[in-house]
Amino acid sequence: MFYEPSKGHGLPHDPFKAIVAPRPIGWISSLGAGGAVNLAPYSFFNMFSTLPHLVWFSSEGVKDSVTFAGETQEFVVNLATRDLIEKVNASSIDAPRGISEFELAGLTPVPSALVAPPRVGEAHAALECRVTDVYQPRGLDGEPAGVTVVVGECIGVHIDDAVLTDGLFDIVKAGTTARLGYRDYATVTETFELYRPKWKG
Repeated sequence: MFYEPSKGHGLPHDPFKAIVAPRPIGWISSLGAGGAVNLAPYSFFNMFSTLPHLVWFSSEGVKDSVTFAGETQEFVVNLATRDLIEKVNASSIDAPRGISEFELAGLTPVPSALVAPPRVGEAHAALECRVTDVYQPRGLDGEPAGVTVVVGECIGVHIDDAVLTDGLFDIVKAGTTARLGYRDYATVTETFELYRPKWKG
C-alpha cells in the first residue's frame, strides 16, 4: 500500500511509530526552579553525536520535563530496562505538578554527581546532562508542529558494574527496552556483530 499521511491511511491505527522503531526510551528526570521533581519517559529520544556527547528528547506539547529542563538547564536520562519497565510506565502518569512520580512508581531518587536533578537509583545506567538547545520544529507549512525538542550534552555517566562484561556495557544483561508502535515494547535479548567494510578500490 501507499498513503499520504495528510490524507489518511485507512488502517485501524497509524503505522508511523511502528515503522520508525525500535526507539530508545528517554526516561527523563528533571528539577524545576521551584524545587519540584519530575520523572517521565519519552519515546522520542536518541543521541546526536559522540564528540560532544549530545542527546535529545522531544515532547508533544509542553510538559513538565521540558519546562523544568528549560528553567534549570539540566536533566538526567535514566536507562529503561525490562526489570523496571512497569515502573517506567507508572511514571508516565499525567500527575499534577508537585506529585512525585518517583514516589508513585516506587523508585528511589538519588543525588546526581554534577547536576541538580536526581537520578533513578534502580536504573542500571544514567546520563547527567546540561541543556544546550531548546527549539520548536516546523512542518512543511512553516507552522510550529506543537513539539519541543530539548538537546543536552552528557557531562556525567553512571553505570551499574553488574551490567559490564569484559569492560563493555552489556545491553543484553541490562535488558535495555525500546518503544515500538501501538502499545508494544521490545527488550534486547541477543546481539550480533558486524564490521564496517573497508574500501579496496
